[in-house]
Amino acid sequence: MSAPAVPAQRDVGPAGPAREGSDPAERRARASQSFWTAVVGVPAIFSVLRLGVEAGGELQTTLLLVANVGPVNLLAGFLTTAARLLSTGLVAVFALGAVLRVSVERMPASFRRPLFARWVDITPAWFVVASFLLALVTWQLLYLPLLIPAFVAAFQLTPARLHEQVAPRLLLLAALFVGYAWLLAPTLRDAWRQGELLALLLLVAPPLLALGVTGPLPAAVIRPLASLTEAAVLAMLVWAALPVISTPVLPLTVTTVESTPGVTEDVRGHVVTVDDVNVVLLQERGGVRYVPVDQVRAQVLCPSEEELPRHRLRIRDFHVEDSLLEGTGRRVRPVHRIDAACRAVG
Repeated sequence: MSAPAVPAQRDVGPAGPAREGSDPAERRARASQSFWTAVVGVPAIFSVLRLGVEAGGELQTTLLLVANVGPVNLLAGFLTTAARLLSTGLVAVFALGAVLRVSVERMPASFRRPLFARWVDITPAWFVVASFLLALVTWQLLYLPLLIPAFVAAFQLTPARLHEQVAPRLLLLAALFVGYAWLLAPTLRDAWRQGELLALLLLVAPPLLALGVTGPLPAAVIRPLASLTEAAVLAMLVWAALPVISTPVLPLTVTTVESTPGVTEDVRGHVVTVDDVNVVLLQERGGVRYVPVDQVRAQVLCPSEEELPRHRLRIRDFHVEDSLLEGTGRRVRPVHRIDAACRAVG
């Protein structure tokens, strides 16, 4: 006679709670991995793409650049020209993620946390502060006011945190706005006279926007807003990355070459390498040219078109299209006039 069948029991022992408890940790680990992969991987991919674009899509020219530029120079070139893009992406992620995080805290536990909120959860505070400092020294002064609402959103600095009582809080806010207006008063006046409406908007609107950018958001808009902001940040980075990828890694020069006695030629291009025999130039309009060293008579460094100013506005002796880093550098070593050879060949 066979033994009676024992009904199957559900696994409700320690394994069940342990498995459930590990889900948040697992999600946190995945978020951490995806965040740091993006922070490290995106610059590396951009750096490689820049060499291909600068080589004009030519395989042999690309290999020549890879052989002579080197990883250290490539990384330095990326940080010099793309630090602004990297800091913009980080600031946007931290500002939006902080607003979404404080919004989903009131949602049920089953609500899936947005990606940016998960990234903010696993990012140390020092890295967030470092990202804002990087933006502070690399962004153009014209766009620096946008850091005010972004910083307020990232750290959820509501007006109520200034002071518990209303009257001192209003006095502190008024003092901050008066100081900001005093700092930018000459620039705002010049922008109004010159009809620079976009500059006026970028300088005036951000401090006002900072008063209402903190969370939480209504529950009905969290999910669609999370998807929309993630797509918008990605589209913004792709759009901003196109000029970064096409920015040269090598310095632009005009080299005066005397190929035959008494006859000189100006060659505009980027210096790839120099040895005892040749100066290797990546010509601006395509192609690589090997110039014997003994034929080089002169060489001047030229600014690119992107470096030429488009606005006639200054903020306390700093041009609005300069960053704090660039403006400080121009004070230490003022920019000289553009060489005539650059104008003639350009």
